[in-house]
Amino acid sequence: MRLSYLGKLMLHWCDECHTPVLGKACACGAATRSVPVTPPGDIRPAFASDCKHINKIFEEHFGVPLIPEGHPVVLNKVPDADRMEEVVMGGAVVCAIRYLPDEARWEILPRPAAALYARPVRGYVVIDNGAVEFIRKGASVLAPGLIKVEASVRTGDQVFIFDQDGRCVAVGRAKVDAAEAGTMERGVIVKTRKSSKATCLPGEASWKDVVQANETILQSREAEAIGFVRSVAERNPMPMNVSYSGGKDSLATLLIVHKALGKIPMLFSDTGLEFPETYENVRTVASRYGLELITTGGKENFTSKFAVEGPPSVDFRWCCKACKLQPVKELISERWGECLSFIGQRKYESFARMKSPRVWKNKYVQVQLSAAPIQHWTAMHVFLYLFREEAPYNILYEERIDRIGCFMCPSSDRATFELIKRDYPDLWDSWREALGSWQKEHDLPDEWIEKDLWRKRGDNEEDNSSYT
Repeated sequence: MRLSYLGKLMLHWCDECHTPVLGKACACGAATRSVPVTPPGDIRPAFASDCKHINKIFEEHFGVPLIPEGHPVVLNKVPDADRMEEVVMGGAVVCAIRYLPDEARWEILPRPAAALYARPVRGYVVIDNGAVEFIRKGASVLAPGLIKVEASVRTGDQVFIFDQDGRCVAVGRAKVDAAEAGTMERGVIVKTRKSSKATCLPGEASWKDVVQANETILQSREAEAIGFVRSVAERNPMPMNVSYSGGKDSLATLLIVHKALGKIPMLFSDTGLEFPETYENVRTVASRYGLELITTGGKENFTSKFAVEGPPSVDFRWCCKACKLQPVKELISERWGECLSFIGQRKYESFARMKSPRVWKNKYVQVQLSAAPIQHWTAMHVFLYLFREEAPYNILYEERIDRIGCFMCPSSDRATFELIKRDYPDLWDSWREALGSWQKEHDLPDEWIEKDLWRKRGDNEEDNSSYT
């Protein structure tokens, strides 16, 4: 899958504070080192539920958990067929986790640095020290250089490769199971996976420490965003609002605008398809900051459009226009005539948003001038800013749901759908019932629902998702 550079890769690490830093210098004064991650690099903090999930996968494969208490973990979503995330600890990518939807399971792809945190008791091989130099250069583990294969190893498993002194030399995928490997005199035992040499220095730190390490950077980002908001408002004297979705980006934008201009209304586009936690967050934020809450409704639009078009898909997202843009256009026209909306758009989210100007008009809502104060922030900037401000972010982020919006958004991955099916059965049952009616009416196979094939149909439709 093509790698997308949507902006500069920001992740650095301070080995003095043992913290991720979003620049070349830590607030402690120490220089940081760059941490190579896969583009686009929209890095974010791992919450407790993320760490528990990663530990569960690692333990299933290798018999021990990976992440110890008190160590900051950064996640980086990687382009993949469904969902894949790199796990960064100690200033290095220590593994990646990948969801395999057809098998309904998670796979873990370890890097050698993971062995600094957890010594596997399953899923490893030991090689003769004489073979180490060749293995480090990318050679496969061959039968003549093999000392031991742990008994649980099966063909296709991810494995660690250790030398006789207990040092992790490399990682790879087993080509044969342990029983067969024990009988082989020649041939490939493990196909080594190439891993770039990485510096990893484990150390404890809290997220409060991380915020402190990034304080200078956060101050600079905040000041620039506040200046942008004031400049746009001065150049465009008209009624103003903050477009609020219940997600982290719109909350950070709201805080910036509040500091720049004072209290202006929140505009919440209620599709009728939001999570319960999102509705609660919208009410909480309005109350916390004493803001007027203006709400539009799009549920009826969705129902009537579904009856004609069927479910929205990744390549035919009629839902954004019907449930958000059209109701917002009508409200603005009736209430203000036109307005300036500050929106939590970020370029690291997608190619379309990277190409979008920082101030624009959506062609479907010409009465709304939109501006993006945090256009150049990563998800990590946003979360650290919210942590610093002790802002009430949506609790869904702590439940491993990182995309806040309609619960059945076709742009979500199937890994997230599995979470929703488990934790929100009533919501998912209602959606499955709607899909079932369309399936029956159009004589579609069961896999259209069971494999989430409704998410794609092949039509081309413009991306209207730049409205948040």
